Amino acid sequence: MIPRAFHLYSPATISEAISLLKSKKDSKVLAGGQSLVPLMKLRLVSPANLVDLRRIPRLSYIKREGGRLLIGSMTTHNEVADSSLINERCMTLAEAASRIGDQQVRNRGTIGGTVCQADPAGDVPAAVVALDAEFKVAGQRKKRVIKAKDFFEDMLTTSLRRDEILTEVRVPVLPPRSGGAYLKLGRGASDLATVGVAAVVTLDRSGACKDARLGLAGVGRTPIRATRAEDVLKGRELSDDMVAEAGEKASEMSHPYSDIRGSAEYKREMVKVYVKRAIRQSVIRI
Repeated sequence: MIPRAFHLYSPATISEAISLLKSKKDSKVLAGGQSLVPLMKLRLVSPANLVDLRRIPRLSYIKREGGRLLIGSMTTHNEVADSSLINERCMTLAEAASRIGDQQVRNRGTIGGTVCQADPAGDVPAAVVALDAEFKVAGQRKKRVIKAKDFFEDMLTTSLRRDEILTEVRVPVLPPRSGGAYLKLGRGASDLATVGVAAVVTLDRSGACKDARLGLAGVGRTPIRATRAEDVLKGRELSDDMVAEAGEKASEMSHPYSDIRGSAEYKREMVKVYVKRAIRQSVIRI
């Protein structure tokens, strides 16, 4: 199918893009287009106006500033996955970006686009939740910063206002003796997650778990931060029993629904499996 007719605007500045979003009713932001355009072709969404961000300069970058990694919203998935800085300092995010779609999708899709799409089966949303990321947002009123835990409100729904644009993703640099991983169960290499698990583990000098963070994809209406599973691990040696208990707690916090990717019961079982694998992979990388 082809999408319904729409008007395309290509602003040269953020302020111009924000003015367009404010003045044009039924508008959507176009970043890489790898999520929005297929939905438009299927006519599941039919915005009257698209505001294309590709002409706006300085929205694609990866840099470190103090204790944070700063990633421009128009940075592609491939750039995130291949970044030596992100691979060295935040393997969880690099791995999540590398699992999105296929090479063509990763070459055009952007980190800002996938975050704002807010697909609960998306890979990067689960990772940024586990990583305690923040999002810098520009609007007509003022700039603000939204924590990842407050950003995803419902399926395909975020806390962005109609006249706001995500401009930067901010990810804290992991402390010493930390490792991370993103593991995903999908029907094919380019499929969304049937179950995805983003993990970060930090050990103290004795080898006990100082901190643990877990984000789940594909098993709720938003990415889920599995806090009860994290609490099982903190302050303890990561024995097989502790890791298995964390998997059980994460499964209890999940709220999957049955669909073509599998039954709800199957997905809950896979949460247990993939949480254990992601924790172990994270520890190996410390």
